[in-house]
Amino acid sequence: MLYWFYRHLDINIFQYITVRAGFAFFVAFVLTLILIPKYKRWAKRKKANQPINKYVPAHEIKCDTPTMGGAVFIFAALAGVVLSAKLNNYYVIGALITVVGSALIGLKDDMAKIVSKDNLQGLTAKGKLGLQIGVSLLASAYLIFYAGFSTELYVPFYKYALFDMGIFAMLFWTLVIVATSNAVNLTDGLDGLATVPSLMAIATLGIIAYITGHAVISQYLLMPNISGVGEVTIFASSMAGALLGFLWYNCHPAELFMGDTGSLSIGAFLGYMAIIGKSEVLLILIGFIFVIETFSVILQVGSYKWRNKRVFLKAPIHHHFEEKKWAENKIIVRFWIIALLSNTLALISLKIR
Repeated sequence: MLYWFYRHLDINIFQYITVRAGFAFFVAFVLTLILIPKYKRWAKRKKANQPINKYVPAHEIKCDTPTMGGAVFIFAALAGVVLSAKLNNYYVIGALITVVGSALIGLKDDMAKIVSKDNLQGLTAKGKLGLQIGVSLLASAYLIFYAGFSTELYVPFYKYALFDMGIFAMLFWTLVIVATSNAVNLTDGLDGLATVPSLMAIATLGIIAYITGHAVISQYLLMPNISGVGEVTIFASSMAGALLGFLWYNCHPAELFMGDTGSLSIGAFLGYMAIIGKSEVLLILIGFIFVIETFSVILQVGSYKWRNKRVFLKAPIHHHFEEKKWAENKIIVRFWIIALLSNTLALISLKIR
């Protein structure tokens, strides 16, 4: 809408991505703050509460906390995008496919858990993974066959593409989106634990998208320049504003959980942003907290399967520290600090090529 004002009413300020990104941020932030109290009242009436995993009995105190708050902040983020971004931009459309598709998968999973009152009775692991692969393949195919997006692979600290992945980019990008989506989902276990690292990662990837889409800055930093990618900065800004509004209610002690609706869509969006910013490998550092959480689960399952021994008291690793009697708030803030440091390093790395 704002870009329409620039094109048809000649309001020059709305041509700038930074201005429209700022507008989207505040629209999503304010809308989330307004809608969540209304959603909480509805959720309490409908008993749409978070089913507690029986393997984490310490969380029984949270059993009356409403869930599926991700539906609210995703809606608010999309509202900010619709009002601020160019909706005919290839990369914005790709982001919409990724976020909306993943949110619908999460919504279906959340609804199944709420109805059954059992955290383990949502979509089956195979069913959820199959749907995630479907959405990710659709987004990847869209980028290649419709948007004509480059399939070259870049790595940190090197200014040239390593090689062209060709059609195999679809498989690699699908892996990136699905893996990141599930990594954020695994991290979402304590109040605000996934929210703030996601916010930081979105901010970092938004900056990278802006640089990638800017002819002058990308040339200065020796990064690939891809016309049109900068518009997705508005999507990232809107998502960040919505997440910040959600954090108002999700910080410890949480009044609302995001559920799979939020975590799956955030993770998928991070994967998509890394792809269009040619930062798939750098995403390991940007989402370092999510990598740690996922790796702890892989280690735990692998060790128990092959050695019949556990590496951690519980996995994901934030539950290990709970078992070590760390205060929940201490675990959360320390993980936030690690996320801040890793994202700062990721941004510094952009200058080293």
